Amino acid sequence: MKKSISLLLLMIVVVTSIAQQRKTENLIIVTLDGMRWQEVFKGVDPVLMADSTYNRDRDGVKERFWAADEAGRRRKLFPFFWSTISEKGQLYGNRQYDNKVDNANPHWFSYPGYNEIFTGFPDTAVNSNDKIWNKHENVLEYINKQQGYKGKVAAFSTWDAFPYILNEPRSGVYVNADVDTITFRAPGLQLLNDMQFLTTRPIGVRPDIITYMAAREYLKVYKPKVLYIAFDETDDFAHAGMYDQYLGSAFAADAMIRDIWNTVQSMPGYKDKTTLVVTVDHGRGDKVKDNWKHHGAKIEDAHEIWLAILGPDTKPEGEMKVPMQLYQKQIAATLARLLGLTFTANHPVAEPISSVSSK
Repeated sequence: MKKSISLLLLMIVVVTSIAQQRKTENLIIVTLDGMRWQEVFKGVDPVLMADSTYNRDRDGVKERFWAADEAGRRRKLFPFFWSTISEKGQLYGNRQYDNKVDNANPHWFSYPGYNEIFTGFPDTAVNSNDKIWNKHENVLEYINKQQGYKGKVAAFSTWDAFPYILNEPRSGVYVNADVDTITFRAPGLQLLNDMQFLTTRPIGVRPDIITYMAAREYLKVYKPKVLYIAFDETDDFAHAGMYDQYLGSAFAADAMIRDIWNTVQSMPGYKDKTTLVVTVDHGRGDKVKDNWKHHGAKIEDAHEIWLAILGPDTKPEGEMKVPMQLYQKQIAATLARLLGLTFTANHPVAEPISSVSSK
């Protein structure tokens, strides 16, 4: 009996110690739709840069993004990734080191990818981009039900399918997508609402910058504990075969990620208490260069993705250069674990990534 009591007390001490050590109280999650790991880790592709079919501004792209080595090229394209995140966080998915992150779902396109990210369940039956209410529980929904998080979870997306992917009516998560009317208190948010209706729509939905600014101003006014920002331009410009615009949108996304990080680090309640997670829904082709525009099950390398983490509970190990196999399905439980929660749902949930939230 004494041994049982002693063991119980030891467990309480250990759990209490772990809880006290955890510093993350908020999450910022960002996705770059269809952003290839090749550009993230190697920078501008010299073959695609030189191809006038895909690159209408070869001189401009070369001036902005070219360097003699991969390290220089990736730093020019993703300066925040290869300064702050590489110095203070972790980056997974450089397959040149056999460091692999993959879709577990077999479809390799957007809705199945986002379903996998947020539910931890790569259900093969999720096989369409149609606007269908997702029957699976997602981790944002789970967090929104926990004490202290109710009404403190929000998502801003360029793609208008996200209310369905996150099942906004059931989950209770606020989802602002494409040209949803922005009617919040801050005057700047109303201005953004006017802009999104009046701007050009080169990818068919509102530009990523409006999605981002709406999310940032919402953060300042409403102070959510979990904020998800879903960019879309990289995928749309890739499908259009516009490599110069794809690179420009990637560079802009890096700048917006830097800005949201600097914003939270300037705010009481967020500074040194926020973890940033950046990832992607699917990869694209590369072995056949023309397939950089495409993805899906018929494109052999379109399952290859990547992941970046930055926060107070994540070891500053930078680019992961050891052989490793991670899957997109592990992200959902990892997000919950960063907040000290265990994600459970009405379906199987993959285990979290152990190296992300241990320091």
